[in-house]
Amino acid sequence: MKTKVLVVAGPTASGKTGLGIALARRLDGEIVCADSMQIYTGMPIATAAPTAAERQAAVHHLAEILPPDTPFSVAQYCNLAAETVADIAARGKVPILVGGTGLFIDSFIDHIQFAHVQTNPDLRRELLAKDGAELYRTLQQVDPTAAAEIHPNNKNRVVRALELYYAGITKTAQNAASRREDSPYEALYFVLRYRDRQVLYDRINARVDAMLAAGLVEEARQAYAACGPTARQAIGHKELLPYLEGSEPLETAVERLKQETRRYAKRQITWFKRRQGTVVLEPDTMDTERLIAAATAQAEDFLYGKDKGKRA
Repeated sequence: MKTKVLVVAGPTASGKTGLGIALARRLDGEIVCADSMQIYTGMPIATAAPTAAERQAAVHHLAEILPPDTPFSVAQYCNLAAETVADIAARGKVPILVGGTGLFIDSFIDHIQFAHVQTNPDLRRELLAKDGAELYRTLQQVDPTAAAEIHPNNKNRVVRALELYYAGITKTAQNAASRREDSPYEALYFVLRYRDRQVLYDRINARVDAMLAAGLVEEARQAYAACGPTARQAIGHKELLPYLEGSEPLETAVERLKQETRRYAKRQITWFKRRQGTVVLEPDTMDTERLIAAATAQAEDFLYGKDKGKRA
């Protein structure tokens, strides 16, 4: 019998965390984070990692577990998620994947087995010493498909994709060479999608403002000082660096951060639109309680079917 898993996906600032927590509380579930940046410590504001209050409201797994200079691949995520989901299910709880990294979610749900390519640690060190923006531009040239799926600030994933290219295979080719085995999971896959794109963009802008009020600049300053110039691209505060270095005003850096976040959201929207068999929820066409009620009802039907009224 396949393990039933709920998925709450969508672009940044779409309301995934709130819906995921609501489902966890109503269905006795636990959240498995599916975000390629939230996996790292030291930047909870920049990555919108689960807060103490959110962790109190629902159990969260795979958030803030690695230092920011640690390489982390989709294959590693799938292995960790498999262990975590098995543990959650074994305890009689409902596993709920929540996040915006579509490659992580789909690779796990579809049980993709990635082709292994040996890489060169010396090459990795050489690449990590380079400017993140320069590396991302290189990736856009040599493997534009992979570049479109990776956040420009996620230097570790950009470097990994370039490692594969210099090893003689692009990340896109590696994904194509990977095989999809019979998945042990059955998923109900919710996607949050805004009918009016401007509503989402307004939410993104408001989130950036809230992050600044919560101390984003100081978080970036501390991370920059701790990691130094070599690792600064990996810490998730790239857009603020010109301000920290004194080369431009904060307002300019903040506007660029908002713009880059909106661009990233567009790429996420495109990714999730390609996924077949999803349940689309539109937060801008219904109030929060109606959205949660609709998602909960569908989840109960998926998990329990005719026996949903008999569950403990």
